[in-house]
Parts: sequence; C-alpha cells; structure tokens
Amino acid sequence: MDFVSIIMGSKSDWSIVSECIEIFKQFDVKYEVIISSAHRSPDRTREYVQESEKKGAQVFIAAAGMAAHLAGAIASQTCKPVIGVPLNGGALDGLDALLSTVQMPAGMPVGTVAIGKAGVINAAYLAMQILSLKNNELGSKLAEDRIMKAKKLEIDSKQIEVRI
Repeated sequence: MDFVSIIMGSKSDWSIVSECIEIFKQFDVKYEVIISSAHRSPDRTREYVQESEKKGAQVFIAAAGMAAHLAGAIASQTCKPVIGVPLNGGALDGLDALLSTVQMPAGMPVGTVAIGKAGVINAAYLAMQILSLKNNELGSKLAEDRIMKAKKLEIDSKQIEVRI
C-alpha cells in the first residue's frame, strides 16, 4: 500500500502539520504521522523510516523548526523522495530552519518548500504529484483541483474588478 509518511519534530508542530493531513483527506491519500526528532530520538527516526519504507511509504515529509535536521536525517536513511518543511520559531523565525533544510550535501537531496503553512500545504501537493506518477486517478484529481482553483480566482476577481 503506497502512502506518505509525515514526521514532525515536536508536538508544537501539529497546528501547522494538520493542514497537510486535511489535504490528504480531501484527496483520499493514505498517510501516517508521527513525532520524532533528529536530535532527541535519532534511533526512533531511523527505525521508523526503515519500517515505513518496508510498509510502502513512497514519500516522506519532514516538518521541523530551528536546527531542522530532521529532513536530512530522514534522507540519510532512504532513497525515497524527502520533502522538508521548515517551520517558524526560534530567534530567526524559520530562516534558520529553511537554511538547515535546504543546505544538503550533493547527492543527498531534500526537496524544500516554503516556511510554515504555505510550505506544509505545498509539501502535501508535491507529495501527491510524486504519487501521481504511478496513480493516474490521483493525477486526474490534481488536474481538476487546478481547474477549480483557477475558476475560484476568476469568481473572486469579478467581485472586486474595476476595468476601464
């Protein structure tokens, strides 16, 4: 069974990570979610990644703030795609997490999205795009979603448009 594995660094990340889960529910995408840390529970992280891959995890989403080494720790344990979501917090309000997530050594990629809510939403969509390479039905749902977003934009614009 193909699914997306979502790993967040701490319980305080739940308010943002739950946005990703809502999107997966809308698209009927299977997922797992746990809390694990690259620093506080490295053995748990490693074991979970290995177990998840055996169960069918096709994409990993790692959401973490501050030092944000979680995505890199996951990438070191799998050749499946890893999407890193840097989260707000700390003295630099997410910039530190962004830099920690995006600055991976050559040959150890982590796809990195925006900081915070927009990032976690884009991580969900990017994971689904990856899954759609083998799932045409999901690809069709994503295409329909794009059409609906464009239509909504036109409706919103008509409510405020002023043209000469």
